[in-house]
Amino acid sequence: MKSKTKIIIGVIIIIAAICIGYGAFSGAFDSNSDLEGQTVDLAAAASLKNVFDEKLIPMFEKQYPGVKVKPVYASSGDLQTQIENGLETDVFMSASNKQMNALAEQGIIDNDTVKKSIQNKLVLIVPADSNTNITSFEGLKDVDGTIAIGDPDSVPAGQYAKEALTSLGVWDAVQSKLSLGNSVTAVLNQVADGSAEYGLVYTSDADSNDKVKIICDAPEGSLKKPIVYPIGIIKDAKDADAAEKFVEFLQSQEAQDIFKDYGFTIVN
Repeated sequence: MKSKTKIIIGVIIIIAAICIGYGAFSGAFDSNSDLEGQTVDLAAAASLKNVFDEKLIPMFEKQYPGVKVKPVYASSGDLQTQIENGLETDVFMSASNKQMNALAEQGIIDNDTVKKSIQNKLVLIVPADSNTNITSFEGLKDVDGTIAIGDPDSVPAGQYAKEALTSLGVWDAVQSKLSLGNSVTAVLNQVADGSAEYGLVYTSDADSNDKVKIICDAPEGSLKKPIVYPIGIIKDAKDADAAEKFVEFLQSQEAQDIFKDYGFTIVN
């Protein structure tokens, strides 16, 4: 009798465990199934293309199988203009606070959703086979070659480049040597293909291309503020639930580790 009692108790325990496990699984499934068929339209700075396309978007879509992320990449200034003119997007991630703040002031971005989690650095690059003797940003005033930077009117990397070169007292001396790119990726490509001898890009961009090498970082103090990437949700996002999950995912430790692998640093 005791043996039968023990068996019955054991069976009850197993059944209870299965039910509890199924309930937890079912709850997680239901949570994800609520997002089934939703799309996150993402407008992101060009410097984020590699990390998003290669790692973060596939990771998110695997975690939420019913959701698709559709990215558009360009300079943050161009994306700001496109969003102001009606670009259909749910999430905006800029390479500068300037564009995010402008959209928030216009009531386009929900300011309560804006997060700041990653940073970048401005670096001086040259082609990988270059034998230049330049070792600093200040040395650019003495070079004869072309210096590629983003267009300061629309590209955050160009705005940072102008700020650094101005604060170092060499902006006036280099203006005649400049080649302006419409995105930081365009600047990177100019140096990689040898059409520019020097370029100012982000660390994450330089690390992504073995046809360039980094000479040095922008000197400490040459930029007033760190290069921060804010992310926010559009107030009229059509799939707001999926957009919230995507922004939440990018704050996770798993995503933060991926950002670090791609040359970004984390905002403390």
